[in-house]
Amino acid sequence: MSAAEVSQPLTLNDPSEFRPEVRDASKFRDFRIHNVPEHVVNTYDLMHTNQTLDFVKGRMEYWGRLDHAELTIMDALEKLNGLVDESDPDIDLPNSFHAFQTAEGIRKNHPDKEWLQVTGLIHDVGKLMALWGEPQWCVVGDTFPVGCRPDPSIVFGVESFSKNPDMKDPKLNTRLGIYEENCGLDKVYMSWGHDEYLYRVLLANTHSLPEEALYIIRFHSFYPWHTSNAYTYLCNNKDEEMLTWVREFNQFDLYTKAPDLPDVDSLHDYYEGLLKKYVPGKLRW
Repeated sequence: MSAAEVSQPLTLNDPSEFRPEVRDASKFRDFRIHNVPEHVVNTYDLMHTNQTLDFVKGRMEYWGRLDHAELTIMDALEKLNGLVDESDPDIDLPNSFHAFQTAEGIRKNHPDKEWLQVTGLIHDVGKLMALWGEPQWCVVGDTFPVGCRPDPSIVFGVESFSKNPDMKDPKLNTRLGIYEENCGLDKVYMSWGHDEYLYRVLLANTHSLPEEALYIIRFHSFYPWHTSNAYTYLCNNKDEEMLTWVREFNQFDLYTKAPDLPDVDSLHDYYEGLLKKYVPGKLRW
């Protein structure tokens, strides 16, 4: 599906030409129960019920085999033309357009940081799992640590975890759970989703992205941490240093969402060049 099939595209040879609709920041991420579509509520209900420590370990083992496909990043992005994120209350466009919106927002503000532009382009590519049969409740949406008590800042609050079996396990339903104070996020099991999947795909394939990019990719949906300052007791000094980059990225991930679509065809060659530099060739997925 091309941009023209979704909406009349803009002509975007220069990112400064991209003028998405300006929206009040308070209008984004409004998860009040009466203000969101039913499918968003259902997605989070299933997520908070089923994302247990054992489930996450199982998904890590299954998807960690990387035996589903061999694709370039650009091929993967094109496949996302067929995916609309069921957890997103802000926009219901194919995910591929959000990728270019994010990347172009970054290019306009950080023209010298090619690695960050690439990160913006690829950050959601892990959502391919939904096209390969994984239900969206373990692909999209905000992420959170499993193996310990959920923080009240998580979307829809701790009451939404009432059906989660881990909450009945005294080893898993405390503040620290299976973790130690300031153990570092590299030792924390995150709820399974596209963030964790793409992070592990990159670790297993050839790329030249910096560590900052890997942090952004793994934790860009970890809103309780980067937006609500939750779970800082699990973080070490490295996590705190990287938080600045995750927060910088978040403003482009969130506030570039708009119904005005970039002309993807006009941007293809520029980003193809960056991908050959930072994430070349076919990756194992």
